[in-house]
Amino acid sequence: MDIKIRQQTLRKLSNGVYVLTSRCTDRYGAATVTWVSQASFKPPLLMAAVRTESNVFKCLRESGIAALHIVSVEQQDIARRFFCPTDAAPGTINGEPFAEGRTAAPILANLPAHIECRVQQIVDTDGDHAIVILRVVEAECRRQFRPLTIADSPWEYGG
Repeated sequence: MDIKIRQQTLRKLSNGVYVLTSRCTDRYGAATVTWVSQASFKPPLLMAAVRTESNVFKCLRESGIAALHIVSVEQQDIARRFFCPTDAAPGTINGEPFAEGRTAAPILANLPAHIECRVQQIVDTDGDHAIVILRVVEAECRRQFRPLTIADSPWEYGG
């Protein structure tokens, strides 16, 4: 297989841009993620590929809670803040204000929609990401918006 062709082809898969947050006791985890999809209607399930060495993965594995935030097309700057390691201060994560959600997962105030979840299952892929199956327990869409996709951004992830 030609590695360059494989990379180009896999990068054509359509991926949204999201911020995944979690917490375990007094630690927080947050990261920009792109490999996310709905997995079931009944019960409502999502699946997300999460880097296993990330702080957000460690928090959600320990606590079993997460919030997936949908980033709008004009919010690349917010998504970029979560490329870095998690930096939590009272009331903020990576400089973004948050409040505690129904499950105690951090809900970012400036993103237009979020889905609060409990971890249903973690599938170890033996790769650098694990598949996390999330059961939806709450959702909020604060306004109409167009979601940001990797194709709309200057970034590439995958391949």
